[in-house]
Amino acid sequence: MLRGTVMLLLPDGKELSVEAAHGVPTATVRSDRYRTGEGIVGLVVETAQPVVIPRVSEEPRFQNRIHHRLPKDCDEVSFLCVPIRLEGELIGTLSVDLPVQSPEILRERVRVLEIVAGMISYDVRSRQGEALRRQSLEVENLRLRDALQEQFRPENIIGNSHPMREVYLKIKQVAASDTTVLIRGESGTGKELVASAIHYTSPRAKQPFVKVNCAALNENLLESELFGHEKGAFTGALCTRTGRLEEAEGGTLFLDEIGDFSPAIQVKLLRVLQEREYERVGSNHTLKADVRIIAATNQDLEARLAAGLFRQDLYYRINVFPLSLPPLRDRKEDILLLADHFVAKYAKKMGREVRRISTPAINMMFAYHWPGNVRELENCIEYGVLLASEGTIHGHSLPPTLQLPATGEATRQGLLKVRVGLLERDMIADALKSCQGSVSLAAEQLGITPRMVRYKIKNLGIDHRQFGKPREG
Repeated sequence: MLRGTVMLLLPDGKELSVEAAHGVPTATVRSDRYRTGEGIVGLVVETAQPVVIPRVSEEPRFQNRIHHRLPKDCDEVSFLCVPIRLEGELIGTLSVDLPVQSPEILRERVRVLEIVAGMISYDVRSRQGEALRRQSLEVENLRLRDALQEQFRPENIIGNSHPMREVYLKIKQVAASDTTVLIRGESGTGKELVASAIHYTSPRAKQPFVKVNCAALNENLLESELFGHEKGAFTGALCTRTGRLEEAEGGTLFLDEIGDFSPAIQVKLLRVLQEREYERVGSNHTLKADVRIIAATNQDLEARLAAGLFRQDLYYRINVFPLSLPPLRDRKEDILLLADHFVAKYAKKMGREVRRISTPAINMMFAYHWPGNVRELENCIEYGVLLASEGTIHGHSLPPTLQLPATGEATRQGLLKVRVGLLERDMIADALKSCQGSVSLAAEQLGITPRMVRYKIKNLGIDHRQFGKPREG
């Protein structure tokens, strides 16, 4: 074979493009086109039959466009072109130049080229399948990224209370920078959701968002998880592993429960924050880290600092921009919004027609103190949707932890008294809190006498000292 060319039909089926050509510049390979019926190649596409040209110089239809043969070459060259079929459908052509030979030898060469064309068709099918899979993955990736951005946008965090509006403002303020953020709050308040909101509204939104739960791993596993390890670095290290820090390159690394870090890991993390450098376990090769760090904890870091369990220098490195999330009991006006959101979510997930929450059930949710915060509320609503009847979540549909004592006729008769007591307790506690523990100012705000406030404080078991130093005048 002196020269060879593989051409494939474009998606429109009207033109052929050069996919591979021996001895031809790449620019020519990608730019040259043949229309169906044009030249010998176009004729093969039009008829779907092989064509044999014993001597190129004697064929007027021969275009000589791709290889630009010299006149002397055309006198000494035979041209063979066979169709490439995939599952009975013509998808392209395979053509070659051979030294001038007898018609019998050329027909034998045609049979060889048809076998090669069949092999090429399988390769084309494999490449097309791979291209379709890659395209499908790209589309799915874009869809998931859009879904994540929609899910984690700050405006999609449920809640309109004043404490949550302050959180939204801080997210907006810090998202545009690379400042290290420390998210603090009780378990179940949504720290991971806020970290996601910061990432997906930042300039790093198109880069990875990698999450690490520091409390779920021991010291050795956590070090390998964060920084990666080399093959043979320790027993069981059968191959080199990329750490989460390296996976998050260019994006954001979210360290949940950072208060559980051991002193050794704290030192290495401090170096990452200060120098933006680290090494894999078992390696002396230093890697650079272009990563934004967002940390979260539900622990009292100041107490761990005083106890010597947390490094002071690391504390000040991660506490650049503290962001505190309010517990659910301090944003009770959001309970109904959250509950409605979770009802819709789990009703759809379970395929149930649940449309509302009864008033007694709402009262029970408002009376409860929610130690597990939003996560506990979500679990309770899932439980309620499962047991709901007639499209409504009733009080008895909620978990036992939310049930008010209701055994016996006497208790049922006192249910109103219990609920009134809970309402009074909340109102008095809120007044004392806003008045910094002043009984007289709280009484004025509530429209009753100070003596009645002191009486209620005693009967309802309210510790007014937690709201500030009492003032009586």
